[in-house]
Amino acid sequence: MPRDTNPPPRKKRALSPTSLQASQLSHLFANPTTPIPLPTGPPTKKSLPAPPEIVTNVQGSSAGAGSGEFHVYKAARRREYERLRAMDEEVAKEKEAEEFEEKRRERERADEERTRKNREKREKKKNRGKGKGPKGKEEEKKKQGGVVARKDGEKETEEGDNEGDGGEKPVAVTAAADGPGLVIHDDD
Repeated sequence: MPRDTNPPPRKKRALSPTSLQASQLSHLFANPTTPIPLPTGPPTKKSLPAPPEIVTNVQGSSAGAGSGEFHVYKAARRREYERLRAMDEEVAKEKEAEEFEEKRRERERADEERTRKNREKREKKKNRGKGKGPKGKEEEKKKQGGVVARKDGEKETEEGDNEGDGGEKPVAVTAAADGPGLVIHDDD
Protein backbone atom coordinates (compact mmCIF):
# COMPACT_ATOMS: atom_id res chain seq x y z
CA MET A 1 0.00 0.00 0.00
CA PRO A 2 1.43 3.32 -0.90
CA ARG A 3 2.36 5.70 1.80
CA ASP A 4 0.42 8.87 2.30
CA THR A 5 2.62 11.84 1.50
CA ASN A 6 0.70 14.22 3.73
CA PRO A 7 1.31 13.58 7.40
CA PRO A 8 -1.69 13.66 9.72
CA PRO A 9 -2.39 17.04 11.37
CA ARG A 10 -0.75 17.44 14.73
CA LYS A 11 -2.66 18.23 17.84
CA LYS A 12 -2.33 21.78 19.09
CA ARG A 13 -0.71 21.89 22.46
CA ALA A 14 -0.61 24.64 25.03
CA LEU A 15 1.92 27.30 24.12
CA SER A 16 4.85 27.98 26.38
CA PRO A 17 5.24 31.57 27.66
CA THR A 18 8.10 32.26 25.26
CA SER A 19 6.27 30.92 22.20
CA LEU A 20 3.14 32.87 23.25
CA GLN A 21 5.18 36.08 23.46
CA ALA A 22 6.86 35.32 20.13
CA SER A 23 3.50 34.88 18.42
CA GLN A 24 2.22 38.14 19.93
CA LEU A 25 5.30 40.01 18.72
CA SER A 26 5.04 38.57 15.23
CA HIS A 27 1.38 39.64 15.17
CA LEU A 28 2.40 43.21 16.22
CA PHE A 29 5.19 43.42 13.65
CA ALA A 30 2.92 42.16 10.88
CA ASN A 31 1.31 45.61 10.54
CA PRO A 32 3.47 48.32 12.19
CA THR A 33 1.04 51.14 11.35
CA THR A 34 -1.68 49.93 13.70
CA PRO A 35 -1.67 51.55 17.15
CA ILE A 36 -0.57 49.39 20.04
CA PRO A 37 -2.95 49.32 23.00
CA LEU A 38 -1.00 50.01 26.18
CA PRO A 39 -2.23 49.08 29.63
CA THR A 40 -3.40 52.05 31.68
CA GLY A 41 -2.24 50.70 35.01
CA PRO A 42 -4.13 49.52 38.02
CA PRO A 43 -7.70 50.65 38.23
CA THR A 44 -8.40 53.61 40.45
CA LYS A 45 -10.32 53.08 43.64
CA LYS A 46 -13.93 53.74 43.11
CA SER A 47 -15.77 55.66 45.74
CA LEU A 48 -18.01 53.72 48.02
CA PRO A 49 -21.72 54.15 47.66
CA ALA A 50 -23.46 56.25 50.25
CA PRO A 51 -24.90 54.26 53.13
CA PRO A 52 -28.59 53.51 52.73
CA GLU A 53 -31.03 55.77 54.52
CA ILE A 54 -33.24 52.92 55.68
CA VAL A 55 -31.57 49.79 56.92
CA THR A 56 -33.96 46.86 56.58
CA ASN A 57 -31.77 44.25 58.18
CA VAL A 58 -31.06 45.64 61.64
CA GLN A 59 -28.91 43.33 63.72
CA GLY A 60 -26.93 43.49 66.87
CA SER A 61 -23.29 42.58 67.29
CA SER A 62 -24.03 38.86 67.36
CA ALA A 63 -24.13 36.96 64.13
CA GLY A 64 -27.73 35.87 64.48
CA ALA A 65 -29.41 32.54 65.07
CA GLY A 66 -29.27 30.92 61.68
CA SER A 67 -26.25 30.03 59.61
CA GLY A 68 -27.49 32.16 56.69
CA GLU A 69 -27.55 35.28 58.85
CA PHE A 70 -23.84 35.04 59.55
CA HIS A 71 -22.85 35.95 56.00
CA VAL A 72 -25.30 38.85 55.89
CA TYR A 73 -23.86 40.13 59.17
CA LYS A 74 -20.25 39.78 57.98
CA ALA A 75 -20.98 41.65 54.73
CA ALA A 76 -22.75 44.48 56.56
CA ARG A 77 -19.92 44.74 59.08
CA ARG A 78 -17.31 44.79 56.31
CA ARG A 79 -19.17 47.57 54.47
CA GLU A 80 -19.49 49.61 57.66
CA TYR A 81 -15.80 49.23 58.54
CA GLU A 82 -14.83 50.20 54.98
CA ARG A 83 -17.03 53.30 55.22
CA LEU A 84 -15.48 54.28 58.56
CA ARG A 85 -11.96 53.70 57.22
CA ALA A 86 -12.70 55.87 54.17
CA MET A 87 -14.01 58.65 56.43
CA ASP A 88 -10.87 58.44 58.59
CA GLU A 89 -8.63 58.60 55.50
CA GLU A 90 -10.52 61.64 54.22
CA VAL A 91 -10.13 63.43 57.57
CA ALA A 92 -6.41 62.55 57.66
CA LYS A 93 -5.92 63.89 54.10
CA GLU A 94 -7.70 67.14 54.95
CA LYS A 95 -5.62 67.56 58.10
CA GLU A 96 -2.41 66.87 56.18
CA ALA A 97 -3.36 69.37 53.46
CA GLU A 98 -4.20 72.00 56.10
CA GLU A 99 -0.87 71.47 57.87
CA PHE A 100 0.96 71.71 54.55
CA GLU A 101 -0.79 74.98 53.68
CA GLU A 102 0.01 76.40 57.12
CA LYS A 103 3.70 75.47 56.78
CA ARG A 104 3.76 76.94 53.26
CA ARG A 105 2.23 80.21 54.47
CA GLU A 106 4.74 80.32 57.35
CA ARG A 107 7.67 79.76 54.95
CA GLU A 108 6.39 82.50 52.64
CA ARG A 109 5.97 84.87 55.58
CA ALA A 110 9.54 84.13 56.75
CA ASP A 111 10.88 84.60 53.20
CA GLU A 112 9.08 87.92 52.82
CA GLU A 113 10.39 89.09 56.21
CA ARG A 114 13.96 88.12 55.29
CA THR A 115 13.59 89.84 51.90
CA ARG A 116 12.24 92.98 53.56
CA LYS A 117 15.13 93.08 56.05
CA ASN A 118 17.70 92.61 53.30
CA ARG A 119 16.04 95.34 51.21
CA GLU A 120 16.15 97.72 54.16
CA LYS A 121 19.83 96.87 54.72
CA ARG A 122 20.63 97.57 51.07
CA GLU A 123 18.75 100.86 51.12
CA LYS A 124 20.42 101.90 54.37
CA LYS A 125 23.85 101.05 52.95
CA LYS A 126 23.02 102.87 49.73
CA ASN A 127 21.87 105.98 51.62
CA ARG A 128 24.89 105.87 53.91
CA GLY A 129 27.20 105.80 50.89
CA LYS A 130 25.45 108.66 49.13
CA GLY A 131 25.10 110.88 52.15
CA LYS A 132 21.82 112.60 52.85
CA GLY A 133 21.35 116.08 51.47
CA PRO A 134 23.85 118.48 49.87
CA LYS A 135 26.16 118.61 52.91
CA GLY A 136 26.54 114.85 52.85
CA LYS A 137 27.63 114.99 49.22
CA GLU A 138 30.20 117.73 49.89
CA GLU A 139 31.64 115.85 52.83
CA GLU A 140 31.82 112.70 50.76
CA LYS A 141 33.72 114.50 48.00
CA LYS A 142 36.12 116.02 50.54
CA LYS A 143 36.79 112.56 51.94
CA GLN A 144 37.58 111.32 48.46
CA GLY A 145 39.92 114.26 47.79
CA GLY A 146 37.87 115.86 45.05
CA VAL A 147 36.97 119.46 44.34
CA VAL A 148 33.60 120.68 45.52
CA ALA A 149 31.84 123.32 43.44
CA ARG A 150 30.89 126.60 45.18
CA LYS A 151 27.37 127.84 45.21
CA ASP A 152 26.55 131.03 43.32
CA GLY A 153 27.72 134.19 45.05
CA GLU A 154 29.76 132.28 47.60
CA LYS A 155 33.52 132.73 47.80
CA GLU A 156 35.76 130.93 50.19
CA THR A 157 38.80 132.83 51.29
CA GLU A 158 42.04 131.75 52.88
CA GLU A 159 40.77 132.85 56.28
CA GLY A 160 37.70 130.66 55.75
CA ASP A 161 34.95 133.29 55.88
CA ASN A 162 32.50 133.13 53.01
CA GLU A 163 31.65 136.78 52.71
CA GLY A 164 34.05 137.80 49.96
CA ASP A 165 33.93 141.48 50.96
CA GLY A 166 37.58 142.18 51.63
CA GLY A 167 40.77 141.92 49.72
CA GLU A 168 41.38 138.35 50.71
CA LYS A 169 42.57 136.07 48.04
CA PRO A 170 39.83 133.57 46.92
CA VAL A 171 40.90 129.94 46.91
CA ALA A 172 39.25 126.92 45.37
CA VAL A 173 37.85 124.47 47.85
CA THR A 174 39.95 121.33 47.91
CA ALA A 175 40.45 118.35 50.10
CA ALA A 176 42.53 118.56 53.25
CA ALA A 177 46.11 119.77 52.66
CA ASP A 178 47.57 116.50 53.86
CA GLY A 179 45.43 114.38 51.48
CA PRO A 180 46.04 113.92 47.77
CA GLY A 181 44.09 116.05 45.41
CA LEU A 182 44.18 118.79 42.85
CA VAL A 183 44.86 122.31 44.09
CA ILE A 184 43.82 125.22 41.85
CA HIS A 185 44.90 128.78 42.63
CA ASP A 186 43.21 131.71 41.02
CA ASP A 187 45.66 134.43 39.86
CA ASP A 188 44.02 137.83 39.50
